Formats: sequence, structure tokens, C-alpha cells
Amino acid sequence: MSRRLASAGAALLLIGFAGLASAQDRLLRLTPPEIDGLVQGGATAGTSGVAGIRTTILYGDPTKVGPYTIALRAPPNVRIAAHSHRDERTAVVVAGVWRFGYGARADETLVKTLPPGSFYSEPAGVAHFAMTGPEGATVYISGFGPTSTDYVEAANAPKP
Repeated sequence: MSRRLASAGAALLLIGFAGLASAQDRLLRLTPPEIDGLVQGGATAGTSGVAGIRTTILYGDPTKVGPYTIALRAPPNVRIAAHSHRDERTAVVVAGVWRFGYGARADETLVKTLPPGSFYSEPAGVAHFAMTGPEGATVYISGFGPTSTDYVEAANAPKP
């Protein structure tokens, strides 16, 4: 009996240390220059896929179960057609001006202009769209993957 208890205790201790190690792996502090030094890609999971948009994964993996944060950099004068995502997401505008709206089509009358420091949500399954002006924009988006990008009208989805 005591041998079983000792084995069970050792197993629990190992599980506890494994949890501690994975928590340590999630400790992350990045300065803007460090973020700029991370690998950037084009259309990745959780983005619109529009040409010219650059994405950097800051935390996690948007293709896997778990929390993630991506930095999305949209160049000047970009329009992103109405689409939705399967996961709940929130975002903060970090630079530039992001013009964001909710709806099944990109209607400029539904847009709210969001300067740096603005916050918005992208509820799961709710269609939204965005655009930039001459300054472009950088937005940090957080969600719980896996994510998707589902265009309201398939014809508006960017072609690979």
C-alpha cells in the first residue's frame, strides 16, 4: 500500500513539475524592437489573407487549441471584405488608423475609426470587415485557437 502511495505521490509531483515547466515556457516579455525581429509572414491562420498584410505570431499558435496573439500589419489603403472567425477574438490597435465595422458587407457607413490604443472585439461567427487609409495600421489580435477565416461571400476571399 505504501509503495502505491509513494508511486502515486511521485506521479503527482512529476505532473506538478511538468505544469510548472510549461508555465515557465509561457513567460514572455517583448519590446517593440524584439517584436520587429520576430519572423513575419504573409497570410497565416487567423488573418484575412489579403495581399500585403504581414503577420507575426507573438504567442501560441492560431492553428492549434489554446490561446494565441498575432500582430497584423496592414499596409496603406487596404480593404478586407466581410468575414468571420470560429473563435472569439479581441484586438488592440497599436499603430496607424484601423477602420473597422460589423456586417455582411464592407459598408463604409458602418465603420468606426480606431486610432492607436483602441480596443474592439470579434465575436465568434460575427461578420466584420476592415480598411486602412494612407497610414496603414498595426493591430494585435488575441483569440483561442484553432481559428479560421470564413468569408461571407466566397468570391471575396483572396486567391492564393
